[in-house]
Amino acid sequence: MAANLPMMTGGQLVVAALRAHGVEMAFSVAGESYLEVLDALFDAPEIRLITCRQEGGASFMAEAYGKVTGKPGVLLVTRGPGACNASIGVHTAFQDSTPMVVLVGQVARHQIDREAFQEVDFRKMYAPLAKWVTQIDMAERIPELMNQAFQVATSGRPGPVVVALPEDMLRDRAAAAMTGSYRAVRAHPGAADLAEMRRLLEKAERPIMVVGGSGWSDAAAADIARFAQTSDIPVCCSFRRQDIVDNRLDCFVGDLGTGAAPTLVARFKAADLVLAVGARLGEITSQSYTLMDVPDPGPTLIHVHAAAEELGRVFRPDLAIQSGMPEFAAAAAALQPVAEPRWRDWRREARAEYEAGLRPNELQPAPGLDLGQIMTWLRRRLPDDAIITSDAGNFSGWPNRFLQYRRPGRQLGPTSGAMGYGVPAAVAAKLVHPERIVVGFCGDGGFMMTAQELATSLAEGPGPIILLFNNAMYGTIRMHQERRFPGRVVGTTLKNPDFSALATAYGAYGTVVSRTEEFAPAFEAAVNSRRVAVIELRIDPEMITTRTTLSALRRQAEGAKT
Repeated sequence: MAANLPMMTGGQLVVAALRAHGVEMAFSVAGESYLEVLDALFDAPEIRLITCRQEGGASFMAEAYGKVTGKPGVLLVTRGPGACNASIGVHTAFQDSTPMVVLVGQVARHQIDREAFQEVDFRKMYAPLAKWVTQIDMAERIPELMNQAFQVATSGRPGPVVVALPEDMLRDRAAAAMTGSYRAVRAHPGAADLAEMRRLLEKAERPIMVVGGSGWSDAAAADIARFAQTSDIPVCCSFRRQDIVDNRLDCFVGDLGTGAAPTLVARFKAADLVLAVGARLGEITSQSYTLMDVPDPGPTLIHVHAAAEELGRVFRPDLAIQSGMPEFAAAAAALQPVAEPRWRDWRREARAEYEAGLRPNELQPAPGLDLGQIMTWLRRRLPDDAIITSDAGNFSGWPNRFLQYRRPGRQLGPTSGAMGYGVPAAVAAKLVHPERIVVGFCGDGGFMMTAQELATSLAEGPGPIILLFNNAMYGTIRMHQERRFPGRVVGTTLKNPDFSALATAYGAYGTVVSRTEEFAPAFEAAVNSRRVAVIELRIDPEMITTRTTLSALRRQAEGAKT
């Protein structure tokens, strides 16, 4: 069969494999170690290659692409420094269970293990950061191993796969047949498991469902919401997964993130049955593993997850169900609901607590800029299909608490807690959905880590709106500093540039908002600019979270020491 196939270079075979697997967009920073792949992409105009400004930003873009599309985000970087820069996005994809295929140029095969220029053993380097790491040493094996890469990245619990490509292998010529496109493999819930789940629910008096993880299609999100509504069961979400169930539904009761409402935490601890669907129940979601006991959780635990190794990893479930999210959600939606559930008042009370939390009433409004009012205005202004991206930092508490998320709108944020995510994720989301409003939330610290990707956005077309919260400090670390070492401020103060001028220098729309009434006109001007926009919000450093101030934290810490 190979005799009838044309001879192709390794680089051409790699691009042929990308074509075979339906890749439409890829993110890259060019490098000499994979020039043959770049040259082959010249003849593949159906694959849109996004040229980024730094591999860390490119890897965040690929990860965000995987989140928003459900398809593997494809990243191309060079060896050594390029691969090291890209590792932050690979780690994010791993912790966030996002499908990604990373192609890394490598030194020539005869130079391996000589510490050649920019040489790194990628199998060792990426071993704890990826689902699978391989190196293709024979050009004729490219179709086979690329197919395996896409299969592994998308099947079970999705995640990143790293493929190293020695530069001399990419110059070799071979004849090899391409495979068809990958087909993600996911488990289905069994009839016996579904019957047992319903039996356990019938016995419950105070159930709560927590949804999270990846792999949620719009249809799956609609199915799990239907199950929650017909069962009248309160549903919350895991860290940065607020877009799974429409937050406006009466069954939605909040999120278990870094700023979880104390009322939700208390209600979760009072539950007698926990149905966890897709969520790993990791450190943030479990509030540092305090919501339930380890390993026996206390309440009845039904845990549904795509990966068998996650079931019972920390909390031992009474019922473990391995399933993909679309498969489980469809089966759950088809179940006969529990007749006259005993928990109707329980759900109503939980919803009332959530709705009370949407009112920013804990703190006195900051002079000049009231973030609670601004978020309330945005909640009403943003359309149902808006995409929100968020960097890591305390500022994210404002959109997490006061905005409401709903499909087909999306929330994209790094559960890995990686700073620098907000801008490149917003750029990628706007590239995928140029017709939608995309708003990226960033702190001043995270913005400066990847602000150069504004240039990428400007080169590619319509851009997102970036809301930059400027309090001149690494706010999260300052918060912890005040809690543990009150008044001893070191290493967290920032000296920032003129962000509006910086945005303008890139060719973006830039403006500064320092008073509440200035925000709405600035936002509408940003929308109308039809290009990437940066709105700097100059906020009072005292407003460290949505529920407390720096001074209050310091007083509390000092009181605890006396």
